[in-house]
Amino acid sequence: MVVKETSIKDLLLIECQSFHDDRGYFFEAYNQRTWEQNGIDFKIAQTNISQSKKGVLRGLHLQNPPFAQQKLVRVLKGSVLDVAVDIRKGSPTYGKHFSCELSEHNKLALLIPEGFAHGFVSLENDTLFYYDCSQVYNKDSERSILWNDPAIDINWGIENPIISEKDAKATSFKDFRSEFTWNH
Repeated sequence: MVVKETSIKDLLLIECQSFHDDRGYFFEAYNQRTWEQNGIDFKIAQTNISQSKKGVLRGLHLQNPPFAQQKLVRVLKGSVLDVAVDIRKGSPTYGKHFSCELSEHNKLALLIPEGFAHGFVSLENDTLFYYDCSQVYNKDSERSILWNDPAIDINWGIENPIISEKDAKATSFKDFRSEFTWNH
């Protein structure tokens, strides 16, 4: 496992070594001891898998404290453009985002700490997206920020994504800033 820092503090890109042969491949996706040796404290409380067709955009989602989630995300099949937005008040990168492609081929994972909104757009049909979360889902603490808010200025690479009704009604970043309670 290789841990790479991103342009945003505490947001980590994880490369897992994979072993290929004529049968296919094998890679270790998570090993608590290895993570602890790399200074990463992450415990899994819930795992989710979503399947999306090309052009589906999910996000930008988060849970307010005390139910804030740290997430380890990766793609099992297909590919996505994955995006994390720093919403930690007082952070030098507050309101900034990081994006990268996660795919079944590159086998990259993104470790998203608490204090980030997260979303992705599926780049292929039948994409399987895998999330390990440090907290269980809590509907009352769930929030969404508009995926296309100009204040965040994310280039999703798509004009008219397929989004849920919930995501279409998400909060602007300006309005979100006034209601959110996260402190860095």
